[in-house]
Amino acid sequence: MLVEDDRTMRETVAAYLARAGHDVVAVADGDAAISRFAESGVDLVLLDLMLPGTSGLEVTRRLRAMRRDLPLIMVTARTQEHERVQGLLAGADDYITKPFSLRELDLRIRSLLRRATTTPRATSDILVDGDLRIEVAAGRAVRDGEALTLTAREFDLLVWFLQHPGVVHSREDLIREVWGWNVGDPSTVTVHVRRLREKVETDPSRPTRLATVFGKGYRWDTDGSAGTP
Repeated sequence: MLVEDDRTMRETVAAYLARAGHDVVAVADGDAAISRFAESGVDLVLLDLMLPGTSGLEVTRRLRAMRRDLPLIMVTARTQEHERVQGLLAGADDYITKPFSLRELDLRIRSLLRRATTTPRATSDILVDGDLRIEVAAGRAVRDGEALTLTAREFDLLVWFLQHPGVVHSREDLIREVWGWNVGDPSTVTVHVRRLREKVETDPSRPTRLATVFGKGYRWDTDGSAGTP
């Protein structure tokens, strides 16, 4: 589903994606997007951040609450860095900035759809670290007996870290291995790591599991020895 208030942009993007083989539903505002999604559901949402009425951020939160594993790409202007971060924190999986290549957009969409329909590779279907239990095939994560609400990308990221404990992964490594992209904005990883810490750490500002190795990347510590925020 494409959510874009600019008619020319909406029609241009919808036409290109349709020619590329996608079944496109296009709406002009956030309220229409929420209503249409509730009626029929969609495989992926491409959402402009700046919408009249209900904001793109609020639409993101509502759609994410309705379906945690919904692939969602946010469209922003280059000058909206703060809004991009807020959108990722609200639950967007990725963003693309205007002006953008329609070919690149198609590749981003295909990448997200592919990830959404592919179970993360695992040497074991069950991954356990202390009070954290991951059921890979079921797409379920539980901490201290309580189910965690994770987006599809957060779940993939958590599985990757638990599969590779004690190893430092650069943001570029994670973009390639978890996002499945050859090139991407490293800040996307930063925001997802921050969001993941809020769900798996007792005190996200003093992580004991998901450590920052300054100048290098991130490391999952199974023995609780992480010491840098």
